[in-house]
Amino acid sequence: MLQTSVRKPHLVNVDGLDYLFNLTHMPKEEEIKPLLAWGQMRLLLSRSDSLPETAQGIKEAAVAWKELRSKMDEKKASKFVDNKEERDCSYSVSLMNNTALFSSDGSVILEMPCGLIEDSSITVIAFPDKKQDGFRFELVGSKGKEEPDPPVILHYNVVLPGDNFTKEPVIVQNTWTYEFGWGKEERCPNSGSPNNAKVDGLVKCNEQLTGSSLEENSNPKHLSVNKSTNASDVGDHNHMSSNFPFLDGSPFTATIWAGAEGFHATVNGRHETSFAYREKLEPWLVSGVRVKGSLRIISALAKGLPVSEDLDVAIDLEYLKSPSISNKSKRLVLLIGVFSSGNNFERRMALRRSWMKYEAVRSGVVAVRFFIGLHKNKQVNFELWREAQTYQDVQLMPFVDYYSLLTLKTIAICIMGTKILPAKYIMKTDDDAFVRVDEILASLKTKTSDGLLYGLVSLDSKPQRDKDNKWYISTEEWSHDSYPPWAHGPGYVISRDIAKFIVRGHQERSLKLFKLEDVAMGIWIEQFKKHGHKVQYVNDDRFYNAGCEPNYILAHYQNPRMVLCLWEKMQKDHKPDCCD
Repeated sequence: MLQTSVRKPHLVNVDGLDYLFNLTHMPKEEEIKPLLAWGQMRLLLSRSDSLPETAQGIKEAAVAWKELRSKMDEKKASKFVDNKEERDCSYSVSLMNNTALFSSDGSVILEMPCGLIEDSSITVIAFPDKKQDGFRFELVGSKGKEEPDPPVILHYNVVLPGDNFTKEPVIVQNTWTYEFGWGKEERCPNSGSPNNAKVDGLVKCNEQLTGSSLEENSNPKHLSVNKSTNASDVGDHNHMSSNFPFLDGSPFTATIWAGAEGFHATVNGRHETSFAYREKLEPWLVSGVRVKGSLRIISALAKGLPVSEDLDVAIDLEYLKSPSISNKSKRLVLLIGVFSSGNNFERRMALRRSWMKYEAVRSGVVAVRFFIGLHKNKQVNFELWREAQTYQDVQLMPFVDYYSLLTLKTIAICIMGTKILPAKYIMKTDDDAFVRVDEILASLKTKTSDGLLYGLVSLDSKPQRDKDNKWYISTEEWSHDSYPPWAHGPGYVISRDIAKFIVRGHQERSLKLFKLEDVAMGIWIEQFKKHGHKVQYVNDDRFYNAGCEPNYILAHYQNPRMVLCLWEKMQKDHKPDCCD
């Protein structure tokens, strides 16, 4: 039995709140559309039981907002000056023909103008120098005003085997922050028990480095060697070392790329390691690549970086701009709130050029809004502001976009759908999802308009207690052995009465805050039931939360190219077929 706390959390002030919500710092009325839900978030952000990272998210947002306002004022003052080169987020940056040996102090060899996104990659061609035992790459973030060093979002440390394989070679991955220091390191090969966890379906450590495949890769006549002898031990060691991808004085090509769940490293064409993202250390925070140790760099290239739309040359802006909702007395049928992050420019443009062109959206029956927290990079924020003013479909959030704060966006969507753009139903989805708006509307015609949760519903799930898991939940956060029914986050629909209950709970500060946003919705609906309301859980397995299948209503993990391909198929064949 779930218990609802009778103690109402009190309000506390957090550094940055006053600046973020000071009316003197707000834009003029004609620019205010991206901030319609902004002011109603203050109660949520100042609660004494706020979500983890709320205080940090607010402090950093206050700095980001101040920088953005300053940049906006500068641009207005110099509006007749062409500063196009300042606002471009480059697709790639490179360093070529560099013959210097980097000192152990470290140097930033590449700067990321607008962070990394999924599928961004960094490739380095280099020679390890024999003067030192190894080298390391570090993906670093921006340094805070009170921090002597920037956070290390990925520490990739290579210990070389040395001459004649005299040392135990290893790759060590970790993270570092000024607040908490070093995290838990991950070693490859790992001499302890093997970690079977995968990241984006890839193993954390290539088994060829572990020595476990010695027998199947060795000459058959060596298989009879007594493995208790020293000679056999040397054989295992040499086998592992000979499989190690980095050697003294030998050139290598290493690529680190960002996946949906973590970083992956490929060396000389072979996948070697994977490393899951850690909380508050997501790839969008990366601002540069640093090298430590003696390494002769031949070239370095970062590509697939986030690029904003060039609004000066776009010819279809009016066809992509959000339609105005003129008749406020008439409710929308559906408001779709899309979770996005600041530098995911290309994903948002793909949605505008695909399923956001459904007639129901263009005619104002359905409204679509992107919910986006501020970025720590002021260039990203400025590009985002320009995008918001152009397309009129962005709602900015007064906090920095950390994973643990996603639940706050869910509440903002409910505020939007009940108070600002009133709708009969409210849907949440992600910016890498393709939504068949026509089929959603058709399905809703057969559903109840009260107490509805519609999507891929999980009726029997338990909290993850493994501390290394991305969805780890402590007993302090959730003491029960199971969750109430909830719908998977890539896409679900709730009825207006549930959304109103959530907004009222937000205003009364009785809403339980929980960092897994889709499970949080299930918890709130359970609270809704305890107030005497009936709930209809409608499961539809056409909501695919891990890819695409024919006859989908929603397809998840679709990159911009695939989103546009799905739309083209729908227009050409009028069938919900997937793209390869």
